[in-house]
Amino acid sequence: MLKTIAIVAAVFVAGVLAYAATRPNAFRVARSVAIAAPPDKIFPLINDLHAFNRWNPFLKLDPATKLTYSGPDSGKGAAHEWDGNSQVGKGRIEITDASPSSQILMKLDMIKPMEAHNRVAFTLEPKGSATEVTWAMNGEHSFVGKVMGLCFNMDKMVGGSFEEGLADLRALAEKS
Repeated sequence: MLKTIAIVAAVFVAGVLAYAATRPNAFRVARSVAIAAPPDKIFPLINDLHAFNRWNPFLKLDPATKLTYSGPDSGKGAAHEWDGNSQVGKGRIEITDASPSSQILMKLDMIKPMEAHNRVAFTLEPKGSATEVTWAMNGEHSFVGKVMGLCFNMDKMVGGSFEEGLADLRALAEKS
């Protein structure tokens, strides 16, 4: 009886691992919002990481997160490292390119709770009297990430935080 249970469990685990291996190697999460403000008013709220952290939804998870800034105040080379609780983790983000009032590209390196190296892009596109702001993140799944993806939906988990952050960015940009 125990031998049968062990065989069934081994077949189940092998099946889950085989299925995980067929999952895509890359992922992308993106959310957009229309903000009633011109791109040149929104751009500095993202391009300056001090301003970015005024509406960054991930920092709300641990107000005691330790932040260390480096590089220039804004634009290419501006970076910050953080170390927070288990929800925030530990990592570093750096602006790798910035095109005034249209796009900001960042490199995101997570150290804890799980190592990951992703790319983040903010695009600002004028649409009439508003600006459509898109926050996107993409990266590669490790095999462990593929297995975890069978139980946890990255798009739902991260996408909800992106939506919250974009709502806070909109409120900040539309003030005045």
